[in-house]
Amino acid sequence: MVDFGRIRFYPLLASLAFCAAASAESPNPERNAYFGETHLHASWSSDAWLFCNKITGPADAYKYAKGETIKHPLGFDIKIDTPLDFMGVTDHSEYIGISKMANTPGSFASKLPQVQGLIMTDPNSKEQQQRAFLTMVSLFSQPPIKELMKPEVTGPIWKENIQIADAANQPGKFTAFCSYEWTSQTENRNLHRNIFFRDCARVPVAPYTALDSWHPEELWKWMDAQRKAGNELLAISHNANLSDGWMYPTDVDSMGRPIDAAWAESRMRNERLVEIKQIKGQSETHPLLSPNDEFANYEIMSVLLGLPATAGRVNKLVGSYARQALKDGLALQDNRGYNPYKFGFGAAADSHNTAAPYRQDNFFGGHAMEDGTAETRMAGHNFAGIDVRYENPAGLTGVWAEENTRASLWDAMHRKETFGVSGPHIKVRFFGGWDYDAGLLGNADWVKRSYQGGVPMGGDLPPLKGKAPSFVLWAIKDPTSGNLDRIEIVKGWTQNGQSFEKIYDVAWAGERKPGKWTGRIPAIQSTVDIDEATYTNTVGAVELKTVWTDPDFDPSLHAFYYARVLEIPTPRWSTIQARQLGIAPPEVVPAVVQERAWSSPIWYTPDADARKSAPEGLTVAALTKQGGVALDQAALEELLVGKAVWVRNTVTGEQFKALYTKDGQSILQHIGSAAQTPSLAGNVAQSGYRGETTPYQITNGKLVTTLSQAPLEITVYKKGDTYFAARSNEFGYANYEFLTEPPTFLNPLGKGETAGGGEDPHPGA
Repeated sequence: MVDFGRIRFYPLLASLAFCAAASAESPNPERNAYFGETHLHASWSSDAWLFCNKITGPADAYKYAKGETIKHPLGFDIKIDTPLDFMGVTDHSEYIGISKMANTPGSFASKLPQVQGLIMTDPNSKEQQQRAFLTMVSLFSQPPIKELMKPEVTGPIWKENIQIADAANQPGKFTAFCSYEWTSQTENRNLHRNIFFRDCARVPVAPYTALDSWHPEELWKWMDAQRKAGNELLAISHNANLSDGWMYPTDVDSMGRPIDAAWAESRMRNERLVEIKQIKGQSETHPLLSPNDEFANYEIMSVLLGLPATAGRVNKLVGSYARQALKDGLALQDNRGYNPYKFGFGAAADSHNTAAPYRQDNFFGGHAMEDGTAETRMAGHNFAGIDVRYENPAGLTGVWAEENTRASLWDAMHRKETFGVSGPHIKVRFFGGWDYDAGLLGNADWVKRSYQGGVPMGGDLPPLKGKAPSFVLWAIKDPTSGNLDRIEIVKGWTQNGQSFEKIYDVAWAGERKPGKWTGRIPAIQSTVDIDEATYTNTVGAVELKTVWTDPDFDPSLHAFYYARVLEIPTPRWSTIQARQLGIAPPEVVPAVVQERAWSSPIWYTPDADARKSAPEGLTVAALTKQGGVALDQAALEELLVGKAVWVRNTVTGEQFKALYTKDGQSILQHIGSAAQTPSLAGNVAQSGYRGETTPYQITNGKLVTTLSQAPLEITVYKKGDTYFAARSNEFGYANYEFLTEPPTFLNPLGKGETAGGGEDPHPGA
């Protein structure tokens, strides 16, 4: 194992916390937390083989998960930090194991002319290695080869995969799933899904692959057919952050057809979880999408896999992150009657080493020769569009289940009682209900009472029967990692087509106090010594817990809530390895990191009576019915170009100035960071303060701005002497009214009685 120097931890606490995992347990009705891997590649994946992972297969992956030492593809020993409770090896289904079968004498595949170049009689021959590499590249550079998709080719390797999983499976002690990756990638857009079967008894003769179809909709049809045949399965999407905005559409599907209720139901029936974080970055949110989230700038990777280094394309943010998808799902539910994005959270590796590193101080890369040495990593080696310094240790999926068996774990994944962790085994529980007592956590049976009084993570709040929902939150640190900083609640809601988010600090370590006006607690002290790449656990907490009630609850509005748990700051792997090499930490990534956990969300859906009290907005349909007329190109240019207009957001009441220069630059001003800013506005508070402008253009009667290549259109309507505007991402509402004159006051007092020489309210001051 590569050892980059252990950080301080509590060895006694560690042994106590993990000794129970070594023996079988009786089913626990209050459920246990199990940690496992849902995304890992061995040498049977064609790309792993190209990366020179040629010595270890799925059986070795299970050995690694159980704590045994195996070989890294480059030949050195590697061992997991803390053994896992379950794993699903997810080799790519596309030409799965073709290199292995080609080199298996007598196999059907070994006789096919297309694979002769893969046969290596001398593994040390440079000539044969180069020939095999070029052959493999050629297979994936042409249309699907039907001869290589026959059951005679794929069947034997898939059958062996199942046999290996069955051999590794130890009910009650360790679970090995039958699973694989469906690897759809069109025009460099990552649309991959990992498929997990509930058991291995009825799996198909061969998996459905992206060679059969790259469209997720076709995958779901196949999954539905499997389910009808008695074969339960689910899909976990991954790396939405690299999907170029295609993972979470709101208008049309991958075939260009309008999204409707049937599409939403199909997606939710099959895709129960999303991978919130892995080696290639996190997919929770992005600073441009969540500008008021101080912890959004975490393990950002925004590339297009396989894109040539000279290509002029940028990965689109809109449609690529889970939090925005959750908010869009609420807006779709509110305005169209369906929500395709009620998913749970997990995390994983996507390592191609047959093993994965889960800790900053034991990071050995994830792509064999491409990032297998510290020198390669710290040199910023670039492959497939990835600067390997942006990689990070693998995440894990936490599952609350009655016992460690395939059925129990899969059922928990299906009901979304799961959470993702960035690597350390942080345990988190999250329940929602209407009448949790503030002192609940002081009871020995608080877990039982929490189940009885509400729903766990992944569920829907029961029908409204209180003034506001309350939530039970509990987290305990991984004893081999950093202490805990805080627990946050991330809330999202929608109103009149707009969606919003807010983050609440609900439990935290130390004596810090929330800001009077912000409500947020200050940052915890950092003990990181960057020069030495060390930290101490002299700050933070071992355990955090609370019962929290939403202080801003509106029973008429759709909402979701999820918990995020943060560790104290610790050195990032790149800082640790820079010290080992005697060089400065790379400046392209942060020097420190705050490990974290994410619970699956809990949703609130208002009933018909509650919806009656919802503020009624102005839809475009209603506006046009009332006589509103959309401005054409000339009228819109006359209204805006070279002008500053004052606008009121009719949902939030916020008033601001929108300025459009003659040379195509725009800026919004007078919006504070505490304002309720609707989704996809960027950091308007920062831009307004700094005077940072955004390009705009007026095309076909639309005002167009962009957020990371995603065009957002504004249509302006005139009704009488009043102008209204509708943004293309607000689901058919005209939420912006142009003011006839600039407002006199923008401050929180709102009235300003002394303006223009009125009576001084503070005489003698």
